[in-house]
Amino acid sequence: MPSTCTIVIPCYNEAERLDPGAFSQFASRHDVDFLFVDDGSTDSTRQTLDGLRESRPDRITVLPLERNVGKAEAVRRGLLAACESSPSYVGFWDADLATPLDDILAFRDLLDRRSDIDMVFGSRVNLLGRNVHRRLARHYVGRVFATAAAAVLGVGVYDTQCGAKLFRASPGFIDRLREPFIGGWIFDVEIIAREVRARRAGGMPPVSRIIYEYPLMEWRDIAGSKIKPIDWIKVGISLGRIYLKYLW
Repeated sequence: MPSTCTIVIPCYNEAERLDPGAFSQFASRHDVDFLFVDDGSTDSTRQTLDGLRESRPDRITVLPLERNVGKAEAVRRGLLAACESSPSYVGFWDADLATPLDDILAFRDLLDRRSDIDMVFGSRVNLLGRNVHRRLARHYVGRVFATAAAAVLGVGVYDTQCGAKLFRASPGFIDRLREPFIGGWIFDVEIIAREVRARRAGGMPPVSRIIYEYPLMEWRDIAGSKIKPIDWIKVGISLGRIYLKYLW
């Protein structure tokens, strides 16, 4: 049987940034399903998503949340809902398409070919010959955070926060989604931490063997990010909480 793939798209007031045509056209050309989570939007995001669902009801579904619960919880609920149809792979992608949709196919192909890999993470590495554009200030702040996250996890991951990830929908991965995240918008780090803890407890090989960081050919820093400067102040507290709960 061919592998099946469902991508969760968390949306909060994305009416101005969402490109419905890009999603509809991609769904028409490829056997990839999308589950859009409307995280209690107060603009016209819900109407946009309903129209998108009507354009491809066989490939696109919408999970509306009554109130805004934050990206971490929206992604978690979306991944659990996506797993109900028993796909081979589930993942999440930023609604602004900073990472092109075509990379979903590359991620899926990696998981198809590499049975030893369970997770594929987009990695924003500005190598020569690649079109990766990130504001300089955000790049340096991101590097500081990535270094701190890698130290806390004990895993040499280069880019934890890229909003393009695909996972093998194994029973263990699904089980580790049952509990709400405690790390806020750095839930990506918490996903790795939960995997580290589970693998240590089960005497399995280290998590570094099952994660593949995929250097993106293209990534754009889209205006309109909902991350505020004060959020970076909370990062240290969140990293500490993750370390104490999963890795201490």
